[in-house]
Amino acid sequence: MPRKAKRVLKKIRNLVFCVLVYLFLFLPITVIAANSFNASTSKPYMTWKGFTLDWYVKLFDNDALLESFGTTMEIAVLSTIFSTAIGTIAAVGMYRYQFRGKNMINQLLYIPVVIPEIVLGISLLSLFAATDIPRGMITLVLAHTTFCIPYVIFNVRARLSGYDTSIEEASLDLGANRITTFFRITLPVLAPGIAGGALLAFTLSFDDVIVSYFVNGQVKTFPLKVMESIKSGVAPDVNALSVLILIGTILVVVLTQSNLLKPRSRKKQSQS
Repeated sequence: MPRKAKRVLKKIRNLVFCVLVYLFLFLPITVIAANSFNASTSKPYMTWKGFTLDWYVKLFDNDALLESFGTTMEIAVLSTIFSTAIGTIAAVGMYRYQFRGKNMINQLLYIPVVIPEIVLGISLLSLFAATDIPRGMITLVLAHTTFCIPYVIFNVRARLSGYDTSIEEASLDLGANRITTFFRITLPVLAPGIAGGALLAFTLSFDDVIVSYFVNGQVKTFPLKVMESIKSGVAPDVNALSVLILIGTILVVVLTQSNLLKPRSRKKQSQS
């Protein structure tokens, strides 16, 4: 077989492989988006009965669904704030100081990441029961903060791996104290790692199901509400809210990428 024909076949094979991968990733999302416009009113809402926008209107009449979404946002924001603050301080402290048991702590950080969520959920439930902490918003925030902290530490520590401490020494030599140096020098340098860890923590908290199921008490989050509705078929208004969340996520990604591209373009212009 000629070399040119082999290249063409290789390109076709790679194209088919990429198409199959993207179909596997995005076909479920496409099905959810399509069902949000389905006019069917009979369970399990999978038979196409025509196009309608009524479910996006009825969505705002579903108080239970909107309440669960608001609860999920509140838990995600609180757990992100706590885990980001604790994870950043822990990463900086473990990077700067040597102390007994540091290696053991480094190894223990991987436990909430690698163990199955059901084990973590049962462990947290046992802890809250032993300490008489009533299950609800408090236990949900504590549980989500617990499994989000390692991800923040890993992101910030990755940023610290190439950190030049001489800039801090220069700041101290010029008369700045340690607090000013941290907020004016260290924190801006670590900002990309902190932002990445915060976004990852928010995502993990927002879509958590297993851990929330064990520690929620009577509080219903959006993922738990969706899981309950699966038994009778996910209603199109749930699909509609999922599509709105997807659109919001895409907008955040687009805005983030556009902000990241602006400094690069300016840098190129200055070099030219």
